Amino acid sequence: MKIAIIDIGTNTFKLMIVKIGDDGTFKVVFKEKIPVKLGEGGINNQQIAHSPFLRGIKAMITHKESIDKHGVEHVMAFATSAIRSAKNGQEFVQKVKSVTGIEIEIISGDREAELIYYGVRRALNLGKEKCLIMDIGGGSTEFIIADQETIYWKHSFDLGAARLLEVINPSEPIEKSEIKYLKSYLNEELSLLWEACKKFELKTMVGSSGSFDSMAEMIYHRFHTDENPLIKTEYHFDLKHFEAMYKIIVSSPVEKRYKIKGLAAMRVEMIVVAVILIRFVFKELELEQMRLSTYSLKEGILYQHMQQHGLGGNDV
Repeated sequence: MKIAIIDIGTNTFKLMIVKIGDDGTFKVVFKEKIPVKLGEGGINNQQIAHSPFLRGIKAMITHKESIDKHGVEHVMAFATSAIRSAKNGQEFVQKVKSVTGIEIEIISGDREAELIYYGVRRALNLGKEKCLIMDIGGGSTEFIIADQETIYWKHSFDLGAARLLEVINPSEPIEKSEIKYLKSYLNEELSLLWEACKKFELKTMVGSSGSFDSMAEMIYHRFHTDENPLIKTEYHFDLKHFEAMYKIIVSSPVEKRYKIKGLAAMRVEMIVVAVILIRFVFKELELEQMRLSTYSLKEGILYQHMQQHGLGGNDV
């Protein structure tokens, strides 16, 4: 059977269509990302503005056309930070249902973190050592302390890249004083994370999809590394390469960032605050390793669906 999973994020609406075999194997047959910027002009005011609202409906219509074309039998659509925090979030959900027939489930930040963990666990072996999983969205950023078997702590912070952009409205390129202000803001907002991490010995950060994907791709193109992040489910960052790429990003105005190989146009604006957030957390916690999981929420949803239906779930 074929199932479709739609991750309705703050920046991007992502569709994944999967064919599941009777033996519990699955194969991704179609993927599509549509940049929507649902939080533009209103995310910190708890409102989906008119233009993003219309872009979101249009994106869902496009996804529905792809779903119909591929003969999908079951559709699961999940909405995250922008919709769950918006006063007109339910209005958006109802409009999508009336136009496409697709029912959207709005999930809590806690549930989002749990599903991200399941996705990451499919992509790589976390092992027995506890690590910090980090997933940067447009509206929220999830942190999970876990190993391969257990989640020890998780929390969703309203610190997505779109929200941070609205908070500091950075210059092009971002100025040192703005970076300093952002770090001070993050330090205060992440107090729950700092407290939680004191209880565990952590050495490794596992970045889930999104901005981490972009960093891995940019490093691959810039430094011609042997490890191609585009064809694997996991990737190990060379910290020297990460630091060099960080400096390039924060020193480049937007027109130069558009020319950086491996950086998708939809991430050009938000990559600056995202890499500052990543580096700040990594340095503050004195972590030693950084890994990438190319799986995230969608794959976590798939994993849980297959487990619930006794399908096991092995990659083809």
